Amino acid sequence: MEYPLASLATLLALGVYVWTSLVVGKARAIYNVPAPAMSGDVEFEKRLRVQMNTLEQLAIALPALWLCALWVGDLWAGIGGAVWALARVFYATGYIADPKKRGPGFGIAFLAAIAMLAAVLVQVLRSVT
Repeated sequence: MEYPLASLATLLALGVYVWTSLVVGKARAIYNVPAPAMSGDVEFEKRLRVQMNTLEQLAIALPALWLCALWVGDLWAGIGGAVWALARVFYATGYIADPKKRGPGFGIAFLAAIAMLAAVLVQVLRSVT
């Protein structure tokens, strides 16, 4: 079986992570924070934190997306994954502008991942009863 929407959402999510990595690399040069340093100018640290938090959230979102594709359907996984990825961009731009503005993007992305997991749980429980 093919999963084109889940695949596109996965590529979008990974694209967001690649973008955050490039932002950090550029910030290293702009704010003179050579590797392997993980601290320096606050503007660099905000960008690094966005990248690290995105990586942390990928560990939840990608398995949720693929379990959703398998148990619920490609359409729902594609929607959930796309919402997650777009919300992470919202999170990143908010965080970089002002860390206090990170909440809505974080919350939407987190809820998208939890919604996918909840949908999978319902389907799994239905299959065992």
